[in-house]
Amino acid sequence: MTKEDSNKIPTKRDAERVILDKEKLEKLVNRAKEVIESDKTEVPPFWVNKYKKEAAKNWDLFYKRNTTKFFKDRHWTDREFEELQPDQSGNQKYLLEIGCGVGNFVFPALAENSSLFIYACDFSKRAIDMVKSNEQYDESRCKAFVCDLTQDLLTDQMEPNSLDLVSALFVFSAIPPEKMEFAIKNIYNVLKPGGRVLFRDYGLYDEAQVKFSKASDKRLGDNLYVRQDGTMSYFFSTEDVKSRFEAAGFSTVDCQYIYRETTNRQKEMRIDRIFTQAKFEKKNCDGL
Repeated sequence: MTKEDSNKIPTKRDAERVILDKEKLEKLVNRAKEVIESDKTEVPPFWVNKYKKEAAKNWDLFYKRNTTKFFKDRHWTDREFEELQPDQSGNQKYLLEIGCGVGNFVFPALAENSSLFIYACDFSKRAIDMVKSNEQYDESRCKAFVCDLTQDLLTDQMEPNSLDLVSALFVFSAIPPEKMEFAIKNIYNVLKPGGRVLFRDYGLYDEAQVKFSKASDKRLGDNLYVRQDGTMSYFFSTEDVKSRFEAAGFSTVDCQYIYRETTNRQKEMRIDRIFTQAKFEKKNCDGL
């Protein structure tokens, strides 16, 4: 859910990764560290608990205000994750997208891969209603449902050990860190042995984190911040995300930082973005 990208326009290299030389990368990281480490002001505990408790409500209000117009369709996913590309054998794959929003991944993925069936969930009922009302929604290829991944069992909606893939694109950043363990084990239980999680989210020292730190009134905890509308954003290091998934029984196939450049439309300035991207594979059939 890349809310920070809404006022950006692509550069010529925006569709691809940007390779940063060592000197530029060190400069970027050191600048970010200085700003982030100087931000010692935390939101009072009452408000921290309130934001965490009302996460679903705040995202529901977000979709009420913005409907389907905020996020752009994600046409880059099969470039970054070859698992999403059509299987030459024609065998059907079953995928769950968590935090599906209004379908910006779901509908492009279905259009580009005819052998894909997608389960799509979000804890915003309003978002799920918008997915179901989309003219492209076809129950023979997609099932959308409301689910709070941090407390609702996915096995109530699908069979254990039944999915080939789970896409987790900019969704774990909206989950409080202490609730991530349950969410990760929840998706572990519905993946087949050998099934994979395709992960992409905000990376540590991303420009959005620097912006939050400069505001000095957005910090809820280590690498966790709140936006003006009450929705939250967490920033992952590669070590952080690896340790969380491996603790739940996954093996790490790939985990790295992705660098991109965007241009702020209003300020006409270049923005350096850092995302954490990974693939995790289920090793066995053990459950919770």
